Parts: sequence; C-alpha cells; structure tokens
Amino acid sequence: MGHEFEIPLDSLVEATPEQVWEAITTGPGIDSWFMGRNEVEGGAIRTAFAGVELPESRVTAEEPLKRFAHSGVPGPDGRFVAYEFLLEARGQGSTLVRMVTSGFLPGDDWEQEYEAMSTGVALFFATLTEYLGHFAGRAATPLTEPGPPVSDWPRAWRSLHAALGGTPEPGDAVRITPPGLPPVEGVVYFRNAQSVGIRTSDALYRFVQGMGGSMLAMHLLFGDPTGQAAAWRSWLEDAHPERA
Repeated sequence: MGHEFEIPLDSLVEATPEQVWEAITTGPGIDSWFMGRNEVEGGAIRTAFAGVELPESRVTAEEPLKRFAHSGVPGPDGRFVAYEFLLEARGQGSTLVRMVTSGFLPGDDWEQEYEAMSTGVALFFATLTEYLGHFAGRAATPLTEPGPPVSDWPRAWRSLHAALGGTPEPGDAVRITPPGLPPVEGVVYFRNAQSVGIRTSDALYRFVQGMGGSMLAMHLLFGDPTGQAAAWRSWLEDAHPERA
C-alpha cells in the first residue's frame, strides 16, 4: 500500500540568508545540525551515519540564497525522501526559513516509520534553527554514541528524563554530569515523544530514540571533543532503566 507524505516546517531565524545558505548547502554546515558526517559534491549530498554510508541525495534545485532542494533516488519499492528549503530575507539580518520534507514510504506498516521520521524531522529542524540562532558560521564536530538495547521505550524515556532532573520542557534549565567531564549546564530547546534537545554555550546535545533499538546520544560539539564519546556512552548506560 504505502503512504505519500509531506512535512512542512518554518521558522524566523536571527541569521542572514548567507548564513542559512552555508548551513544547508555545505558539508560542515549540514554536519552542524543534521546527523553524521556530510559531503556536498558533484550535485549530491552524501551522509555517513554511525559507520554506515546512507544512499546519496541528488540536488534538484539550487537558487542561491533563495531555494535549495535535494532528493533520494526512488528504490525498487518506490521509497524516497526529498528535502526543500525556501529562504526569505527579512529585516535586521533575519531570515524566514521553510523546510519541506516529502516522499513515499512503502508497505502496509508505514505508520511506525512515518512517526519516527516526522519526530526526527522536527528535531532536525529545531536544531537547524537553534544552530542558526546561536552558532551560525561555526562548524560542529558530530558525535553519535548508542546506549544499551531498549525493549521498553516508555520506561527508557522515563529513566532518561529522570536523569535530566524530571520531564524536560523547552526553556527548562538542566544539569547533566557525564563521568569524567565537567558538568553540562544548558537549556532545553526541544522535546517530543522520541527526542530531547539541549543547548549549552558550546554544544547542542540530543538524545534520540534510535530505529536500531538503542537510545542515541547525537551531539554537536563546538568545543573540545576529547573524551566525550566514552563519557556519553557511560552516561547512557547509567541512565538505562534496568540500572535506575
């Protein structure tokens, strides 16, 4: 059966069209809000995430400072995902950014995949706007670390929220103490059923319900990444519900 979908999101950001364009059309820019490592070359965007090379996405439209679009090649079952960005300059160096994610999900069980995609897209767009508002022009070091396998997601989220000091809401201040690192003090910028995003002075920290069955730390570091991977892996293990 399958399902065609379209997810439109927009936000007014305190960044210039030039800064937005760099964030959505260059490898270091995409690294700083999306996932994994990204390369833009030869009319294609290539993403490596958690050691896996994802199918490339081909650039389908490019109007500098106004419109940028790219799409995956439909698979044998018709599956594909496409992204379109529309930029509109506003006063005092701000920009209205609209991102439309669309595509096709095959099969009769598309609902679960659509839920994961829509919640993930919402996190990525919130991270893009947060990046543009606070770190525009800076390149992040992406860090992805999985926690232990999860069999009960509601319980896993209750445990992780408890480790953050309670169910977080946007605007809440949180303090995290990963082993071997200085305490992390930040502000929640996003939360939905499958993710939490936290901004500090030198990072964007994200916790995500991974499709592979583990909680993921998908962080974007603008400071020193030394020791971060092992520390966050250990923190996720300590926050696992079986240890709570």
